[in-house]
Amino acid sequence: MTDNLEETIRVLCIEDDPAMIELVTLILKNRGYDVRGASSGQEGLDLINDFDPNLILLDLMMPDMSGWDVYTQIRANDGTREIPVIVVTAKAQNIDKVLGLRIAKVQDYIVKPFSPAELIESVEKVLSED
Repeated sequence: MTDNLEETIRVLCIEDDPAMIELVTLILKNRGYDVRGASSGQEGLDLINDFDPNLILLDLMMPDMSGWDVYTQIRANDGTREIPVIVVTAKAQNIDKVLGLRIAKVQDYIVKPFSPAELIESVEKVLSED
């Protein structure tokens, strides 16, 4: 996970489904990550500054603001634009994946439902690129 065992990697999961936040938290905490959940886009944006995550897992479809709106605000801010983002969504259309990876330049794209192994593989791949 990391060469420096002193440094706990912080992951912020911005997701409107509490059960999904709980699942992601369980999977990643078992791997030694510090995970926080935000149940709305605005809550996620507010939490970024306090939590200072190393990685953000971002749902696209949320009621208050879309994941793309959250992503745009993260990238527009000098203090957060370098934080890697993995989109986690039920939108499985190829065009969505192409838009996410090629156009918006998210670091990875995971489609729900996913296995614990898929989540860990994506997180570790993105963090190793950092």
